[in-house]
Amino acid sequence: MAKNVLLTGGTGFIGKHLTDVLIENGFTISILSRSNKKNTPSITYYKWNLKDNFIEQDAILNADYIIHLAGEGIVEKRWTKKRKKAILESRTKPIELIFSILKENNKTLDAFISASAVGLYGAITTQEICTEETPPANDFLGATCQQWEHAADQIATLGIRTVKIRTGIVLGKDEGFLKKITPSFKAGFGAILGSGKQYLPWIHIEDLCQIYLKAIVDTEMQGAYNATITDNTTNANLSRILAHLYGYTIWLPNIPEFIIRLALGEMSIAVLEGQRISSEKIKKAGFEFQYNDIEATLSTSLS
Repeated sequence: MAKNVLLTGGTGFIGKHLTDVLIENGFTISILSRSNKKNTPSITYYKWNLKDNFIEQDAILNADYIIHLAGEGIVEKRWTKKRKKAILESRTKPIELIFSILKENNKTLDAFISASAVGLYGAITTQEICTEETPPANDFLGATCQQWEHAADQIATLGIRTVKIRTGIVLGKDEGFLKKITPSFKAGFGAILGSGKQYLPWIHIEDLCQIYLKAIVDTEMQGAYNATITDNTTNANLSRILAHLYGYTIWLPNIPEFIIRLALGEMSIAVLEGQRISSEKIKKAGFEFQYNDIEATLSTSLS
């Protein structure tokens, strides 16, 4: 009988791609949804409502694996106090509810796999290459990711194999990060942000989905793994490559940091700063990236 994977955030950019990959590999899928959706032969939808602390228990009880992808977008809105609370709770609260149901029903899983982010290492630009052993930063992104992962670690206390996938910028055709930035480049108005020296740790959506699949089937995987390409991609060289792929050379001056800070407030650090991230741990676990050249990846994503 096919194993069942329950997804939170299953209707988002990553969730939709991952659902297809898991179905292709013989899994059945359950997705937690806030609205009524019609089931398909491979996908069962269950209701949840975080405001009411509600998850249909059968979603948890019928699952062999749970993958937690849900979370409010980091750069969708200015970081007001209310928005920061929503960003944090949208990541931690689902895990707390899942933990309670698992514990109350003495339910076990083959694995619990949670998204995390390289924001754990902080919004700062240095020459350091961050590994999974690099301490969390004390800024908002670092603290949010740390609490996110601490919530996931609760699941591990139940004796369930727990994996945390620390993700960077996810590239995919007409979706995610590229969907936000390509319109200006396509129109011929692409520009470098701030100094342009901030690193952009990235991964292609297909590689990311394969890492999640590996986390399911590889019983040796446990703990945190960085899921990004280790290279020197910065905002400046990514911007220049995008402009080149659209047939021109960047002609606009860099957008000054102070303008970005005025427009975005505290959230500006998410676009003005960025670190290099090591992917050696996931490689040593046997994973091979299929997309490891930024220009080729962008070319494929834009075609």
